[in-house]
Amino acid sequence: MANVAVVGAQWGDEGKGKVVDWLSERADVVVRFQGGHNAGHTLVIDGVTYKLSLLPSGIVRPGKLSVLGGGVVVDPWALVEEIEEISARGVTITPDNLVIADNAPLILPVHSEIDVLRESSNVSTRIGTTKRGIGPAYEDKVGRRAVRLIDLADEDVLAARIDTLLEHHNALRRGFGRNEVDRDELIAGCRAIAPKVLPYADCVWRRLDDARRHGKRILFEGAQGVMLDVDHGTYPFVTSSHTVAGQAAAGSGMGPGAVDYVLAITKAYTTRVGEGPFPTELLDEVGQRLGERGHEFGTVTGRQRRCGWFDAAMVRQSLTTCGATGIVLTKLDVLDGFEELKICTGYKSGGDEIDFFPAGMGAQAAVTPVYETLPGWTESTEGARSWGDLPAAAVKYVKRVEELTGVPVALLSTSPEREDMIHMHDPFEG
Repeated sequence: MANVAVVGAQWGDEGKGKVVDWLSERADVVVRFQGGHNAGHTLVIDGVTYKLSLLPSGIVRPGKLSVLGGGVVVDPWALVEEIEEISARGVTITPDNLVIADNAPLILPVHSEIDVLRESSNVSTRIGTTKRGIGPAYEDKVGRRAVRLIDLADEDVLAARIDTLLEHHNALRRGFGRNEVDRDELIAGCRAIAPKVLPYADCVWRRLDDARRHGKRILFEGAQGVMLDVDHGTYPFVTSSHTVAGQAAAGSGMGPGAVDYVLAITKAYTTRVGEGPFPTELLDEVGQRLGERGHEFGTVTGRQRRCGWFDAAMVRQSLTTCGATGIVLTKLDVLDGFEELKICTGYKSGGDEIDFFPAGMGAQAAVTPVYETLPGWTESTEGARSWGDLPAAAVKYVKRVEELTGVPVALLSTSPEREDMIHMHDPFEG
């Protein structure tokens, strides 16, 4: 049986929650390997809606082990709040079904505070972050001054780590004209939260290695999307972690051979939240119609998403960088009723036509999309569960997506409902 990594192929919000939920029912272990509580997944199970930010999607299903790997940054207060909220809905969460890597870096109040200061500043570039401290926490991780989960278990180590952290953060705060952090208050807060989160701490790489050796199915759950990857995305308008499938190994503590199948999720059109380039964005009634039909609002922030036509050139690029094996094409039903549809096949840049999205900020902002027009369809595709349920124009659209991206569609989603999918290939079968 294959182990599957699920990643977003655009700028996030591709509908990973539904797909991960469907896969998690058949997995034994579900692993988050990057990001923090800035990534929202909405699950609907037996009519009950669960909105998860940090917890893996497997947590709502009995008998599954949910794991937060060392590649995740963990806000312990947000974690406890989410555990309490999900537990109140009847879900049992204990160290038996939730483990967190003991080496996971923590998001502390100083991180969200500096995040807000930067995003509110007129000097620095506004990235459009969720202001939850994810970026600053990753900065401290690579700067080797992070407080990690295991540090909460040793008061002397904790105090020393806090001192190292504040040497950096207090300098930043002074630069913004803000008071220095109250060291004793921060240490006291960490000590108070420690008993609530330390029971979940474990040596995750060993737990996962043991699961693999015993033939358990492992599902690696990605957050955000490939075009938000800190290396491969639309830098600097990106997240602060690696969102590509290769991070599933590094962020969980397993070797790259542990990932057998990479399933990339992409909408049948394109959306983006926050700042940054968006070549196919539609600032007209068509874009508004896509947003209204697709209910395009962020799970975590509630921010309205920008909408545009499907960008096959960009998706082809993201599928290449994450090594995608198959695609899940979501929200096909949102395109119902359009007279014609457009797909971006490349870009015009300085008089030349290119088939990839350039790395430079100036070049990214300057490109214009090259479109191919396809006929739309008037029939409804909502709830379709077989190819025979789709109008011919919809089938043609899906096939053209496959041709332009170079990766086959393994699953096709036709509504928010969990079972409304057309299955071409089972990722767990490799």
